[in-house]
Amino acid sequence: MNSCLYECHILHERFLPKSHRFLYRIFLFALDLDELDSLHRQLRLFSLDRRNLYSFRDRDFLPTDEKVHNPETGPIENREPKIQNLKSRFLAHCAARGTVLPADTRVLLVTLPRVLGYLFNPVSFYFCFDRTGAPVAALAEVTNTFKEMKPYFLAPETRHDGAFRLRIPKHFYVSPYSDVDVAFDFVLRPPNGRLSIQIDDYVGDQRTLTSNLAGPRQSLTDARLAWFSFKYPFITLKVISLIHWHALRLWWKNVPWFTKAAKPAEQRALYRPHSSIATTTPS
Repeated sequence: MNSCLYECHILHERFLPKSHRFLYRIFLFALDLDELDSLHRQLRLFSLDRRNLYSFRDRDFLPTDEKVHNPETGPIENREPKIQNLKSRFLAHCAARGTVLPADTRVLLVTLPRVLGYLFNPVSFYFCFDRTGAPVAALAEVTNTFKEMKPYFLAPETRHDGAFRLRIPKHFYVSPYSDVDVAFDFVLRPPNGRLSIQIDDYVGDQRTLTSNLAGPRQSLTDARLAWFSFKYPFITLKVISLIHWHALRLWWKNVPWFTKAAKPAEQRALYRPHSSIATTTPS
């Protein structure tokens, strides 16, 4: 079984315009997309497309066959085919960006499924491996509190020194304390015995924020899920609560903030746009 869990520390540290740092613990699923049916049959606490303590629903992830929003046009039909299967959507998305991968490519999704029916993932990570086990591509699926989603694809040529590395304009509203026209800097290390991921924000050449996610591999069993459910109760609610709590602390520190509707033209190539930009008249 390639699927597993990772028990992680998450560090967020802001450098500018004022310092702010927090650290918390979490656990994440690493799901081989070819093993979902097997996990559904083997685990009592995990289900595929059914209610359970932990439930994985295919349409919660990577809606790249839906309308894509660009400010020049508003939401428009995507050219990618309508595909129900998540792995097929992922491979089609890679192919649309010039990376054609065979059907037997192994795709590992690092994420949180629904917990008692509630879903929230600030970011999910896809890592794909060829038949020899070598990592060949990655993708970061970033979701904001408005439930908009934007994928950032890291092609094979972005892999250097064992990690996928890419600096790319964000053009996405993630936080009221980070402008939409800064750059994401991804360092995604393919997971094995340990998960290690870093995402930084840059304004020009100046790093303003770092986020680090790291932790060891744990087996994916009912016993481990039961223990983590006790150790990290209501984990998705914890994540969304911490986001709002630290946003309030930044407000107390008088950190400048940006409204989502302030720069609609800078929010592009995203899915499920919020009404604040979806109704913007194209220029």
